[in-house]
Amino acid sequence: MLAELLALEKIIEQGGARLDVQVVRTVSLASGQRFPVYAIGVGNPAPDAPAVGFFGGVHGLERIGAEVVIAYLQNVVMRLQWDTTLHQQLEQVRLVFMPIVNPGGMWAATRANPRGVDLMRNAPVDAVDPVPPGIGGQRLSDRLPWYRGRQGEPMEEESQALCEVVQEQLLPRPFSIALDCHSGFGVKDRLWFPYAHTRKPIPHLAELHALQEIYLQAHSHHQYVFEPQSAQYLAHGDLWDHLYLQACQTAPAHTFLPLTLEMGSWLWVKKNPRQLFSRNGIFNPLINHRQQRVLRRHLSLLDFLARAACSHVLWVPPPEQRAQRRADALAAWY
Repeated sequence: MLAELLALEKIIEQGGARLDVQVVRTVSLASGQRFPVYAIGVGNPAPDAPAVGFFGGVHGLERIGAEVVIAYLQNVVMRLQWDTTLHQQLEQVRLVFMPIVNPGGMWAATRANPRGVDLMRNAPVDAVDPVPPGIGGQRLSDRLPWYRGRQGEPMEEESQALCEVVQEQLLPRPFSIALDCHSGFGVKDRLWFPYAHTRKPIPHLAELHALQEIYLQAHSHHQYVFEPQSAQYLAHGDLWDHLYLQACQTAPAHTFLPLTLEMGSWLWVKKNPRQLFSRNGIFNPLINHRQQRVLRRHLSLLDFLARAACSHVLWVPPPEQRAQRRADALAAWY
């Protein structure tokens, strides 16, 4: 059994009736093993309440992403027992957790799902600008990394599960944020926003710039680089591009801000070079105290996003300020 899945199910048991728990898919492996894909909700279920979705484990090899989301869910569940301020917050906001999107990939310690498909290259979105070979997504073979799946086939079960949760629990709301937690071979922790399929700026650039500003006001000493994913590389099939484009088309009056936390795993390798000889070590801290430090390091970010969504009416730029905000964002990021 997956240690992360056991930890998640223990938290679900501790949360009891306070949590709305759904098994959105059951993933079966060739060996006969079966893993549930959970979505957990807490807080105000009203369709007009703002919401934040926290996602992890999309790439099975990047276990630390799932562990960050699980750690924050545990923080919320434990505080429900005594924290009246949290209860007041949850009267105004909905929190949605999907900590282990790709349990089969986590079990096999692979980036892809058990069918060899990279879920973050699996959406029906083709890049309009050139992508780097390989990393941008390929359809040659599931034996090579960054495989998109066969042309014309439905998205993978895990991809569909993530999209369904976002479509049902985030997109119908007037305001929502998503945070997808990954680790990457870099020296900095980065917060990416769409697009990945083009260098064109997204329509909600003003809102993202305002979100960055209030984060910097509250956390003057921080480790994150805010930037569009296109500043690093372009890719086919990005799930968040797919969902963001869908949100803009189906509910243009709503605001949906998808973010990706790309934790810089080189920070852990630099302190423990032996991790280079372990596939898990390239993407995850292997020493226990470093793992605990990473979990603590990002807890405040997830809590900030919950508070920001709850109070979005106080910081989202009004119509008369959006043009200037967008100009400032273009100057900063493009």
